[in-house]
Amino acid sequence: MKTQYLKIKIPLKSGITILGLILILITSSCFNLDEEVYSEVLEETFTATEEDVVALMASGYTPLRYIMGWQGLFDVQEEPGDVIITPTRPNGWDDGGTYKRMHFHTWDNEQWQPRNTWLTAYEAINNINRVMLQLEEGSLPVTDEQVLAFSSELRALRALWYSILCDTHGNIPLVITYSDDVPEQSTRSEVYNFIIDELTEVIPNLTETVDKSTYGRITQWGAYQLLARMYLNAEVYNGAAEWEKCIEACNKIIGSGNYTLESDYKDVFKVDNEDSKEIVFAIPFDNIYGTGWNAHMKMLLPDHRFVFNMTAQPWGGSSANPQFINSYNPDDKRFDATWLHGDQISAIDGSVVLTLVNKMPSIYGCEFEEGFRVGKYEIEEGCQYYMSNDLPYFRYADVLMMKAECLLRTGKSDEAATLVTEIRERSFDDPAEAAVTGAELEGNTTIQYGTLAEDGSIDDPGDQTPVQYGRFLDELGWEFAAEFRRRTDMIRFGVYQTKSWYNHTPKGEYTALFPIGLEELNTNPNLVQNPGYE
Repeated sequence: MKTQYLKIKIPLKSGITILGLILILITSSCFNLDEEVYSEVLEETFTATEEDVVALMASGYTPLRYIMGWQGLFDVQEEPGDVIITPTRPNGWDDGGTYKRMHFHTWDNEQWQPRNTWLTAYEAINNINRVMLQLEEGSLPVTDEQVLAFSSELRALRALWYSILCDTHGNIPLVITYSDDVPEQSTRSEVYNFIIDELTEVIPNLTETVDKSTYGRITQWGAYQLLARMYLNAEVYNGAAEWEKCIEACNKIIGSGNYTLESDYKDVFKVDNEDSKEIVFAIPFDNIYGTGWNAHMKMLLPDHRFVFNMTAQPWGGSSANPQFINSYNPDDKRFDATWLHGDQISAIDGSVVLTLVNKMPSIYGCEFEEGFRVGKYEIEEGCQYYMSNDLPYFRYADVLMMKAECLLRTGKSDEAATLVTEIRERSFDDPAEAAVTGAELEGNTTIQYGTLAEDGSIDDPGDQTPVQYGRFLDELGWEFAAEFRRRTDMIRFGVYQTKSWYNHTPKGEYTALFPIGLEELNTNPNLVQNPGYE
């Protein structure tokens, strides 16, 4: 006889159950029909509470932790952009040329960085579809009202995963049932429309509650923010701008009164940030019970273990493109809050352990101390291989900036400037320096694009056409540096496909999508490779 078991894991954090309590259905066999099972919970004798079903849904959430894992979405969004570079170092970091291909936009269909995102997304989507099938078939003891609420949340979460794939790979299979059928490929436009339709339909059924019970889960407000992001990028995804619809979605969140900007920018990214009023949707992490965040190991130098009295030794790969660093206003507090630079002081004896300098001669070879490092996410003393900071996936500053961008693009630049100034004010002591005008936001970028010579000078300026609303793109960079979004923003402003930076020269419009993996093409005959990679 086949018996279904439900296994229960230990909760992640007190008061937070969604990503810490996971129920996994497994199949086992037994021969004694009268067997009494004490070590595990039988499905046929299990009466699920609402918390238990929420825990079952966690299989769709937990893969989000891979964003900050090895070659996860963080790398996919940052490595091809103009902020973070991973050059060859004295201890290696060539890694078969993977980081150079990401920087040069010469990736292929076997490159792990974009493929890992594909695999992780479909793992989560498959898990979601399985739980939805269980809900629809009545195999879980829940009421019709609960089925509607849980299914709506799962559909919103699935839409989030598809939003990632819509952005990275575009033309993908839309798998919305749990079956063995070989899925057909949809166009990017079809994927976009599916996401919009799903969110529009489920939002009224999502909870408006913002407290510990909904922390780490998609609420109405998280779904509205996802909807706003889709509308913000509609021209890229679907060929037609939707600025007014983006503003409408942002206004829903603003009008809720649930969120506000933190007075201190650093508080959004500290280790214990679960009470932040700026975070709309977070991915909970814990260095023991909710692991996965090891991006800091790739960014910090080995000797940073003395600076933070770490129990792990980092690897010292990624650092900041000097061109982006040089664009900061020296009085902008976000600079110190985002980047480790200059003398790095020992937490043990106060000595200077190392000194980080703002130069990176070439992606083919940099010394350990060349290039500033990401310090945006608080690195607590005693930091381990995994970090416990919860990751702000959606935050309120982004809501205000999305609305500002849409106002700017629809001729209301002064209104846009008011919102941008509001965000800047917490990062400047002088209100006059925080203030920005609509005319400034309409102007060109302050980043000096062009490839760099080894001495840091511009070697080849490349395309120097002024970037429309380029100063606003700069504002996005300063506010959201190292928040796994730079690639998407650069594409929307046309910079990603046209400008040169560091050692990168543009390769063409087709690079705005990644290729579909070779293995996926070989196992699904319905898939056609993205244009430019045939």
